[in-house]
Amino acid sequence: MKQILFILILIIGIKFTSFAQNRTFSDEVGVQTKFIKSYPNPASSVVNFEFQKGYNKSYSIQVLNSIGKKIFEAKNISSLLSINLKEEKFYRGIYIYQLIDRNGIVIESGKILVVN
Repeated sequence: MKQILFILILIIGIKFTSFAQNRTFSDEVGVQTKFIKSYPNPASSVVNFEFQKGYNKSYSIQVLNSIGKKIFEAKNISSLLSINLKEEKFYRGIYIYQLIDRNGIVIESGKILVVN
């Protein structure tokens, strides 16, 4: 029973990630703007988030596990953020990152695969 529940949660997480992976912020003229570049992906020890010019420094970034539990959060981020996956206790699996504005609106999201 636990295995079936785990597989079901994993499938739901993958479907959510594939939906959220390509979500980007649109400006007034409809041009898609990506603010975050994450690398390496898949990652084993460190993942880097590089923020492109034009992002608001009041944004925060959250990393959620496949069942939606917040694993990591950083506020008032600079142009480069590195997360030590071992130090922050990231385990093997799929994680979702979200760039959030000060009103709590998700500006951009994507996925990270951790393979340690």
